[in-house]
Amino acid sequence: MKSAWTRRPAKSAPAQPADTEPQDWDIDEGPQHVGGWSTGAQANTSAAFRWAAWGLLVLGPLLGAAAYLSVPAQAGPVQKRAAPTAPAATGAQGAAGFAQLFVAAFISAGEGDQDKLAAYYPAATSLRLDGDPDRRRGEQLTVVRLRQTHRGVWSVTVAARITDTGPSAQPSGDDRPDNKDNATATAAQAVRYFQVPVATAPAAGGASGYTALAMPAEVSAPERIKAPALVYGPMRPALPADPRTQAVTEFLNAYLTGAGELDRYLAPGTKLAPVAPAPYTGIAIDTLAIEGEKGTEPVTTVPDNGTTLRLLVALRATGHDEVRVPLTYALTLKARAGRWEIASLDGAPAPGPVTSGTPGPGTTASTAPTATPLNKEPSHA
Repeated sequence: MKSAWTRRPAKSAPAQPADTEPQDWDIDEGPQHVGGWSTGAQANTSAAFRWAAWGLLVLGPLLGAAAYLSVPAQAGPVQKRAAPTAPAATGAQGAAGFAQLFVAAFISAGEGDQDKLAAYYPAATSLRLDGDPDRRRGEQLTVVRLRQTHRGVWSVTVAARITDTGPSAQPSGDDRPDNKDNATATAAQAVRYFQVPVATAPAAGGASGYTALAMPAEVSAPERIKAPALVYGPMRPALPADPRTQAVTEFLNAYLTGAGELDRYLAPGTKLAPVAPAPYTGIAIDTLAIEGEKGTEPVTTVPDNGTTLRLLVALRATGHDEVRVPLTYALTLKARAGRWEIASLDGAPAPGPVTSGTPGPGTTASTAPTATPLNKEPSHA
């Protein structure tokens, strides 16, 4: 079988007639190749470039707008983001607990207990300690003041009642205790206050570390303030015929003694649980202070539905040992269907409106600790 492929004979140069004159132009013999490209390919490529250029010219604004809209807007120049820092109040609770432990160890420390104190204040290893260890014990330790003096430094005031565990000298025969013994007994019954400077900083594992900057300093008791005015009127006797007396008596009796169902005395939406186990066997309402009330006229009616009223209730509750205990409750009542119901058991009595130039309740101590220069405030204030 013959192959379908045949080899084309090589072209031979055409014979030039002897009388033909040389021509000064080239004869087009088909597409010419320039640098590996034919002239037809060059034409097609040029056309493609032209269309691509027009396409980019048309699509350029659209692509630019899309890119602009896809990038989040930034306010101002891009700045290097600072590493997050701990808030100023970080470590307040830990510093308070650390100071309590330090004061407890300080009160019971005696000769040879330097290492125990060095766990809180490293420089305590060089202290001189006298007396027997554990001759005194701190009881009822609690933090009564906490303020930030500098960044990372807290001043913690701890209250403690100190008990002497050693043998006490007893007078014999007709001997009577002298003034020194009386002073000692009085000091043992008093509550004492110790101020501790505590530094806090981040420690390993993301926790906070603490150390005392000095030994505790004994200071005076925190200053008492004048109680702010409240929204209630004067205390007056709780009249049995007053619907408000009836409402609070039924509620507190169920709340404190477990007598009756508590929910029947609550306004819709109010959720309270009785004290369990019931600590008292009975109650007696003594006086009431009603919001906005100034007179003592008897009240026997209930206002329209939805009316709310705040009041203070002073009572005596009888315990299982038959001892009466005075208690005071701040309550909010709400009228519904001709009767008063308990809308809330308030956490504290409601203060009255603050007049201009008069500091309101809670303004004597800042709720957010601030750095206060030590030379601007007494060390025990």
